[in-house]
Amino acid sequence: MQGTIATFDPDSRSGTLLLDNGSELAFDSVAFGRSGLRLLRLGQRVDIETEPAGTVRRVTIPGIG
Repeated sequence: MQGTIATFDPDSRSGTLLLDNGSELAFDSVAFGRSGLRLLRLGQRVDIETEPAGTVRRVTIPGIG
């Protein structure tokens, strides 16, 4: 699944994604930590891995990770 970074707080390392279907999905510091990234910028395209319950498991940059 892909989306776009809508918000990102570098202090809490969490934020929200705008999915391609128009819905918003939050991610926490654990999901960001699994990415291996240091920073995300607003408007950046990302790949999202989700748990069966729909929570974000990992956020990565397409083609990296």
